Amino acid sequence: VQLQASGGGLVQAGGSLRLSCAVSGRTFSSDVLGWFRQAPGKEREFVSSIAWSGGRIYYADSVKGRFTISRANAENTVYLQMNSLKPEDTAVYYCAANRPPYSLSIMSPSGYDYWGQGTLVTVSS
Repeated sequence: VQLQASGGGLVQAGGSLRLSCAVSGRTFSSDVLGWFRQAPGKEREFVSSIAWSGGRIYYADSVKGRFTISRANAENTVYLQMNSLKPEDTAVYYCAANRPPYSLSIMSPSGYDYWGQGTLVTVSS
């Protein structure tokens, strides 16, 4: 399976962006798609997750109420709608897939075997 993230860019604080993650290859309803981000000098951190079935929706505390994850199964695409962006949201955002055999660690990068190339989000103050 291959993942292609897109939609990043430069936005002012308080603005919005929508990231997309297009997934190619065979998928299963229990697959979990996750968004992670990595800021310069920091470790990669969990942002949000969703299963193709629509379950397993989780958010990091830092983005709750501002970010919304969704999926379009017919298009094999997962979205991350980011509103009320803050400068501290600046990072490279990655999408990743948790596939069989499924890991229980869906909030950890170690739980994902397949990664997209990342898309840069820059929020100016």
